[in-house]
Amino acid sequence: MRPIRYTDEMIAEFKRDGYWTDETFYDFWANNANVLRDAEALVDSRYRITWGQAKRLIDALALAWVKMGIPKDARVIIQAPNSVYGFLARVASERAGLISLTVYPYLREKELTYMLETTQAAAVCIPQIYRKFNYLQMYKDLKEKSKGLRYFFLFDEDVPDGAPEGTFSLIKLAEQDFDASELKLLDERRFDSTKDVGLLTSTTGTTGLPKLVEWPIASRVCTSKARIESWRLTKDDITMAIAPHAGGAAGTLTYFAAPLAGAKTILMEDFQPEGALALIEKEKVTAIGVVPTHLVRMLEADETKYDLSSLRFIRSAGGYLPPQVAEEVERRYKAIITSDLGTQDVGSVSGCSIDDPGEIRRRTVGKMLPGNRVKLLDDRGNEVPEGNPGQLWFRGPHAPAGYYRDPETTATVFDKDGWTTTGDIVKLEDGFLWIMGRAKDMIIRGGQNIYPTEIEGILNEHPKVANVAIVAYPDSEMGERACAYVVPKSGQTFTKEEMISFLKEKKLAAYKLPERLEIMDALPVVGDSGKIDKKVLKADIEKKVSGKGQ
Repeated sequence: MRPIRYTDEMIAEFKRDGYWTDETFYDFWANNANVLRDAEALVDSRYRITWGQAKRLIDALALAWVKMGIPKDARVIIQAPNSVYGFLARVASERAGLISLTVYPYLREKELTYMLETTQAAAVCIPQIYRKFNYLQMYKDLKEKSKGLRYFFLFDEDVPDGAPEGTFSLIKLAEQDFDASELKLLDERRFDSTKDVGLLTSTTGTTGLPKLVEWPIASRVCTSKARIESWRLTKDDITMAIAPHAGGAAGTLTYFAAPLAGAKTILMEDFQPEGALALIEKEKVTAIGVVPTHLVRMLEADETKYDLSSLRFIRSAGGYLPPQVAEEVERRYKAIITSDLGTQDVGSVSGCSIDDPGEIRRRTVGKMLPGNRVKLLDDRGNEVPEGNPGQLWFRGPHAPAGYYRDPETTATVFDKDGWTTTGDIVKLEDGFLWIMGRAKDMIIRGGQNIYPTEIEGILNEHPKVANVAIVAYPDSEMGERACAYVVPKSGQTFTKEEMISFLKEKKLAAYKLPERLEIMDALPVVGDSGKIDKKVLKADIEKKVSGKGQ
């Protein structure tokens, strides 16, 4: 299946410049099975497997799927908690020439109906029951609406009575014997890393339905290599997925980058702050993938009860990490925080190196990744002088092909030459990108632009503030005004007078001062992603100012 956006000229350009190669992710698992055969590759609460074992399980599972008659390029939805077999299912899909879509465990009928109908998926890989929810029953019901769905592969050793026809234990399939000569069946179905759609991802979405994004494998391999270089990741590292591996926060580190470096991955199925710290100590973890919410909760635990001396760096993504929180994490855990910029819609943009100074790592999203070109444009589409804020546009080898089988929507995001925007307002200084805010979140008060991220960054430094989000609310005089939603630290109170006084001390311009303060116990987030759901906050404040929420 040809990626919808990449032309032969673009592919040739990125291959000529050395950013794209013919490698697939399975190639790295196969290589590790040769050179690191008896070293551990994946660990969860039930299984510990080596690279040699992993390759054999991947090959067996992929062969089983091919022998069942699942055609090349068929789509497979993988809805897995962090687990060894969730990982293996993703690699086995690629090995079998099947296009995987890995989604968060919290998604339910509304989103999944859309995904099944859009992809016409032939199979799903799921737990029977996870967190007391029956996934098999949900998909059994969904099958009535998606006639293309034929197979249910369970992350369980047994198939329950009453399971629908076509239900199999994924674990037992992976344990089946096979003859080495049969592997040619898989070699014949190998994806072209540049000219085939190799995998799908989904956008988080805060309301409505997520979009599905298609990727050639070469793009993801390219980004993985860039991240490995930034993180100095090696085969001696032990990575750990605390955030779901279906998302970028943990998935980029553990699923995409770690196998390229030969690093082991630990998979934490259910997050608990104390449990995360204990697992870091037990497995001597050197790098973790989290969203900011995880770090905030982990800081509530007493880390001195655990030996965290192995921890080298922390990859936090999927939301804004306040600089003072990052500084506290680094001080208490003696590990480096990294930051970067990228989205599922447009790809990976930039990143900090673990060698960058702390202030740069905590307050910028680093430098552009190799091969990416950047321009900052004003409202009229003109490039802005260096040091001035502008909307970020970039082009490079780290981007997806676009939205799945949807060239019209893709054309609204990427122009014909491949330029796209993250929607962020940024400034560029000494090669580093400073995020000022999202263009869609920008507040225009009486004709003056207010960037929420700037105010959030300052308020997060207040000793009484645990978390903050700034959103616009409508105003008949000014058009829009700013409201601050604040979560005070435990046992603290926080007033509007304290807020205004603090912001004035920090020399914030008067027009940027929030004119409302709303106190909350916690900010709403999107599922397990950790991203603050500002649409919920905007709806809330609009109700309140209209009198409907009083």
